Amino acid sequence: MRATTLLPGLALLVLPTFSIAQTPYFPAPVAGSTWETIDPATLGWCPDRIDSLYAYLDANNTKGFMVLKDGRIVLERYFGTFVQDSIWYRASAGKTLTSTVVGIAQEEGYLDINAPTDTYLGPGWTSETPAQEALITVRHQLTMTSGLDDGVTDVDCTAPTCLTYIADAGDRWAYHNAPYTLLQEVVEHATGQNFTPYFNARLRNPIGMDGIWVPVGDKSVYFSTLRSMARFGLLASNRMVWDADTILHDTAYFDAATTPSQSLNPGYGYLWWLNGQSSYMLPTTQIVFPGPLMPEAPADMYSGLGKNDQLLNVVPSRGLVLVRMGDSAGTSLPVATVFNNVIWQYMDALDCNTAIAEDRRGGELRLVPNPCTDKTRILLPPGVHSADVELYDVGGRQVHSARNVNEVDVRKLASGVYSMKVTIGTDQYVSRLVKE
Repeated sequence: MRATTLLPGLALLVLPTFSIAQTPYFPAPVAGSTWETIDPATLGWCPDRIDSLYAYLDANNTKGFMVLKDGRIVLERYFGTFVQDSIWYRASAGKTLTSTVVGIAQEEGYLDINAPTDTYLGPGWTSETPAQEALITVRHQLTMTSGLDDGVTDVDCTAPTCLTYIADAGDRWAYHNAPYTLLQEVVEHATGQNFTPYFNARLRNPIGMDGIWVPVGDKSVYFSTLRSMARFGLLASNRMVWDADTILHDTAYFDAATTPSQSLNPGYGYLWWLNGQSSYMLPTTQIVFPGPLMPEAPADMYSGLGKNDQLLNVVPSRGLVLVRMGDSAGTSLPVATVFNNVIWQYMDALDCNTAIAEDRRGGELRLVPNPCTDKTRILLPPGVHSADVELYDVGGRQVHSARNVNEVDVRKLASGVYSMKVTIGTDQYVSRLVKE
């Protein structure tokens, strides 16, 4: 381990320059390109580390990526043929839109989320017995605790024949698209209006979003530009207030939506994924995993996570909104927890001073991404461009070495945990590397 010259505890006092949220800026609520920006250098972000983040995103099928700091654009990058006006789907990251509209409809007195769903859809909307069906409330739909069987052949099918009993409502958490999809019909029946015009009038238009709901089988998927996704993230970051216009006045509903909604899966609110909880569950499994959903990400982050790694991240404590659109990053997960976690490894390493101070305090250098599948980059101290590297397996055997490098190719190594010794002149660092 390297002997550091930092005073004990000094690194603990150095906070990232983007860690504290300021008064937010809001772009004009109309379609257009006018949006204030921040130079990343004013936040202390290193250009080479931003380039590393972009390279990682590009290598993992990203089409568009954007980071807001207190409402202003600090990072915005498009890849391939994707441009600012390109439209892409949000997949299940769009569930957060429906959650918000349900809250607005309740605030306006059209519905009560604690009322049975059959109040709005009528009896027989499932294949359950009347007594079983009567237990299901709108809130159960919002929290993925309807008790309807998610093991059916078509989880998107909303016909009563596809909605079958597996547990009493509230007794089982399972990520199930069909009960969620029917929330839009709940809003329609409760308000007496089609969902799309109600959504447009109450949410989309007031904050200047573009986009449309597109029917895909039994469900509707929201398509929009990357910037419109970021607009909604900014709204959520400001607790559903857009500049001086309050979109959702019911703060109790918003608090419930972005905090654990039940004890079965603390990592889930009202269609929002929640970081920093004691445990979490994931789609398609009943396993409860200990610890936070994304340990490298800020603990107070709440997210919309969609198929093929669509991302909407909101971090109120830092005033950050991060959005990503694209094709699958190859994680083979229904929601982008692993990919999102690695992105935050890059994000946390952007600050030139803080990342190095933290690394030196621990006598090791940060490796990004870590875990990795092919290559990992060594975040070297300022002014250092390469180092000598040795990799050792758990038995202490050297399995790889290289000179004058700043990244390591691990594709030929078996999956497992390795120790990486990095030598820079007379200084040595030892870091742990996980090969997936």
